[in-house]
Amino acid sequence: MTQQADTARTWAGPTAAQRLDILRRAQSIAIVGASAKPSRASNFVATYLLSSSPYRVHFVNPRETEILGRPVHASLDELPEVPDIVDAFRRDEDLPEVAREAVRIGAKTLWLQLGSWNEEAAAIAEAGGLEVVMDRCLKIEHARFHGGLNLAGFNTGVISAKRQELA
Repeated sequence: MTQQADTARTWAGPTAAQRLDILRRAQSIAIVGASAKPSRASNFVATYLLSSSPYRVHFVNPRETEILGRPVHASLDELPEVPDIVDAFRRDEDLPEVAREAVRIGAKTLWLQLGSWNEEAAAIAEAGGLEVVMDRCLKIEHARFHGGLNLAGFNTGVISAKRQELA
């Protein structure tokens, strides 16, 4: 039961305070559907998490062997630990199965990326005791709560009201 953009959404997700709590409690994240292509959102999120967060990050994609110099696992079952958050970058029709896998391995949260909304997957995960976040970017949420987000989506580290000279 994939939710289309014009379909009424009945599921209500966690508040901003609850999302912050999820991120604070988490120690490990599995990115399902991680890509080695720098142009893909999953790669951008992975790069950010590895460089700007304290999380242990694992990659899951049966078609990859290495991403950002780290090993990639074919499934959640093959991870060296149970991740606190399963961050899914998959097509909407694949999300219920990702939810089942997250429940089976004992993850704590199923996080569906920005643009992903699947109430069937949410119901599966919640019935299995997981918290669910949908249609939110984990990178954006982490940066938002930790002061690393500006209009460009990242923190340049420059604090100035002066116009910068281009070199």
